[in-house]
Amino acid sequence: MRRNIVAVFSVILGTLVLPILAVAQNVTQRGEFTTSDHATTRPLREIVPLREQEGRREKPIRLLVRPGATSGAADGALQTAPAAVTVVGSVVSFDGLGVGGGYTPNAAPPDTNGAVGDTQYVQWVNESFAVYDKTTGAKVYGPAAGNTLFQALGASHPCAVHNDGDPIAQYDKAAKRWVMTQFSVTSGSSQGYWQCVAVSKTSDATGAYNVYAYNYGTVQFNDYPKLGVWPNAYLISFNIFNNGNTFAGAKLCAYDRNAMIAGTSANQVCFQTSNAYGGLLPSDLDGATPPPAGAPGYFVAFDVNSLLMWKMSNVNFTAGTATFTGPATIPVAAFSAACSGGGTCIPQSGTTQKLDSLADRLMYRLAYRNFGDHEALVVNHAVTAGSSVGVRWYELRDLSATPTVYQQGTYAPDTNYRWMGSAAMDNVGNLAIGYSVSSSSLFPGIRFAGRASGDPLGTLGTEVFIKDGTGNQNGGLSRWGDYSSLSVDPVDDCTMWYTTEYQQTNGSFNWSTRIGYFKFAGCGTAATPDYSLSASPSSQTVAPGAGTSYTVTVTPSGGFNGTVNFGVSGLPAGAGASFNPASVNTSGSSTMSITTSTTTPIGSYLLTITGTSGSLSHTTSVTLVVTNANADFVLSATPSTRSVSRNASTTYTVTVTTSGGFNGTIGFTVSGLPSGATASFNPPTVTAPGTTTMTVTAGRTRGTFPLTITGTSGSLSHTTSVSLTVTR
Repeated sequence: MRRNIVAVFSVILGTLVLPILAVAQNVTQRGEFTTSDHATTRPLREIVPLREQEGRREKPIRLLVRPGATSGAADGALQTAPAAVTVVGSVVSFDGLGVGGGYTPNAAPPDTNGAVGDTQYVQWVNESFAVYDKTTGAKVYGPAAGNTLFQALGASHPCAVHNDGDPIAQYDKAAKRWVMTQFSVTSGSSQGYWQCVAVSKTSDATGAYNVYAYNYGTVQFNDYPKLGVWPNAYLISFNIFNNGNTFAGAKLCAYDRNAMIAGTSANQVCFQTSNAYGGLLPSDLDGATPPPAGAPGYFVAFDVNSLLMWKMSNVNFTAGTATFTGPATIPVAAFSAACSGGGTCIPQSGTTQKLDSLADRLMYRLAYRNFGDHEALVVNHAVTAGSSVGVRWYELRDLSATPTVYQQGTYAPDTNYRWMGSAAMDNVGNLAIGYSVSSSSLFPGIRFAGRASGDPLGTLGTEVFIKDGTGNQNGGLSRWGDYSSLSVDPVDDCTMWYTTEYQQTNGSFNWSTRIGYFKFAGCGTAATPDYSLSASPSSQTVAPGAGTSYTVTVTPSGGFNGTVNFGVSGLPAGAGASFNPASVNTSGSSTMSITTSTTTPIGSYLLTITGTSGSLSHTTSVTLVVTNANADFVLSATPSTRSVSRNASTTYTVTVTTSGGFNGTIGFTVSGLPSGATASFNPPTVTAPGTTTMTVTAGRTRGTFPLTITGTSGSLSHTTSVSLTVTR
């Protein structure tokens, strides 16, 4: 690994590849800039879950080439005994997907992860997800194969056809939306490697979703995607393996969060590092307080006795630019990555089969929290700890200036092996890390350790059990993990929810998972006066010069009796807002009235409503769609019919004609393609009026097929039809 602050990036736009030198200074760069395929689903609860493909599948492990990641030095932050008693309330847990959870595993490892929302918990494993009632633990939807979410993209779309896994389930706390993503790579060399993303339209995980698909071409295999929620973007990182085999470095992307929440076409801006860097994680927001205005998104990896940090800010999804800097080197206590840099060395009771450590990378999540007087990031990875393996964890501060390690430690209180961790902090700074634990005399199980905010720095307390393992994984199967997830309940910002895998009985492809939750005694035990904001409806549509309104509601908690004053940001040019009443005492509602002018630009705008009472400040978001009632467009396509041989390609010209001053951006889809056929549009969007070329590659199914081409811009949608005949 290189330890200097200079990294070489390939910045790709279309087919033009430009080498750009990115150094640790503010340089606005044009990144890899593409839009997505997108559609909107019916409510998930109305969709019959697809079943996972039967048959055992061992997911290949793609370790990163990290020369020198194993330094050989003695651990400089080793903790060999608990420093304090971890005081938590009762630990409640129940079986998730897997044996005992109403699910038959077919893939390994499970890639267990999940997130907690206002009323539900969503768990996603390889290769299905389920929605649980947060209060009872009862399953309310699923298990459903991951590609159930993406059927609205079309029956032949790779995200709808393939259920390849590497999933992440997230909850966007500020917008109260679920964010679900997995990749589609089965047909990568022919149809491209895709990342499939679904963003719910409400806080109900069983409701409707806006679904998106991003294509990374036919060479770049987008392995190990990890997604973080950030105020201005959904940040995601990949380990890129060219053609699925040769490590090419990390790809770091920002997806247009506002557009995805609104359900409109959503661009991405990406940067590709050299193969000197991999295993990066994106910052992921916890708590109700956002980062300071203009704060960058963070990406972190580890190097020899150091962490590396990149920053992405000023993302402009229209221009395809961002300010991208790094890596900055953050010295840490000496360590050696477990299992000689990430290999297979974790022992189990009753078998010689060892388990994978995946110690070549940081473990999900890179959890961010703004405490008001300071910002913090926490993260962990597995390191050698004497004769075993321990969890190395960090808390980073001074993020906006020179990032530093505020505290760190390697938790190894005995000779058991601890790895595959996930870390987070609650709203008073208590920290917990959940992980897997195993040894030659111990079956793989689930535990966590934590520290109160006032405990000695760099130490964790007494280990707490979530679920003991009662069997080992054998049969030549070493795959374990590849990650787990600790998330913080958005309702009380105290309760921590952890999920990972364990074994109930000896065997292979018979893993179980557990979902557990707990709360530190020092968080939320005495009710803190506070309040929350909500607004309805979630979206309103107006014509330029017209007005509309939303209802903003204040809900108190913990005996709150203050006065909440309102403000709003994100208004388009020529628009104004007023609140009636201008403030609410303790609880109640205010009407937010929006006015626009005849010059207000047409588009979709995410409005952030802020309620302030003394030092307390909370936000909620709504969408304002400005559209000209007389503005419209029509589609036409030529020729009206084409004939083509099987597996050959042909083209149609799609023309957009406008009226009433329409000036929106139109995205295109096509339905009715025969089995095995694909279609693409160049350009993928048109700022009307204009044309796009639809290229159709036929499959092997012969016959004549009516194709329906759909153009969509905001709430406007129109179609035109052509015919495709597939001959010999």
